[in-house]
Amino acid sequence: MNENIAFLELKYGNIYGGYPNFYAISEIALLVFERGSNKIFLESWINQANVDIVDVYAETDELGHTVRRVREVLNMRTNRRYPYHDDFRLSEHDLQFAFRNLRSTKNAIRNFLNKNLNKYRFQDMIVFDGRRDIFLCERSGVRFNYTNIIDIQKDLNRETDYLFSLNKLARVINFNTDRSYLRSNNLEYWLHPIAARQIIPGTAAFDAARLLMVFNEYTMYHDDFLIKAAILLNKVTKRKEEKAAQLEAEKEDNGNGED
Repeated sequence: MNENIAFLELKYGNIYGGYPNFYAISEIALLVFERGSNKIFLESWINQANVDIVDVYAETDELGHTVRRVREVLNMRTNRRYPYHDDFRLSEHDLQFAFRNLRSTKNAIRNFLNKNLNKYRFQDMIVFDGRRDIFLCERSGVRFNYTNIIDIQKDLNRETDYLFSLNKLARVINFNTDRSYLRSNNLEYWLHPIAARQIIPGTAAFDAARLLMVFNEYTMYHDDFLIKAAILLNKVTKRKEEKAAQLEAEKEDNGNGED
């Protein structure tokens, strides 16, 4: 008998010009992997509210290490992006208008997730640094009462004493997709065209696909995974040391130039 396991990923941001700790969900991806058959089912939801949110994403180097964090303004209805200004504030009237636009999305989020929780009948759901993801879903009325939620970032942190990002882990497993297959160091899964169309870099669906491959590499090829993770961390550490040495040398050169 085949067994389903689910992977949940969200995209969210705070209202541009509003409260920094009030987050609106912009995307949800629920990927379901059928063990035994290796079938992949992908359900996505995109918020169409006419609200501008702050989208924060990491720019990374070839090791998956964050070199800077980028803030952009995203209109969820048009999907257009605008420059972010730190001092921008909405008027109280405009802020309340944004809240009203978001209010109706709570039902849509609850209906989307409850429908798929019932449809796929899984017990385990994998998240990555998912405390806020779960909180935002529950705030919309979703209940995970019979779901065993596993945060793989916490498991990895306990085992390696390092807080991995999903970007780094994707490098560890050599994740790639050609819109027909998901591939990593030891695994390859065929994608149905309906699922493949949703897996676009920067989306929640793309992150859910990466999370699937990371989890399966970690659980199925554990020793190989840890060896490759250690190799990547050594490279990251070495690069940090080289940059620190370079900065120190530049300081000394500048100091000598002032004499």
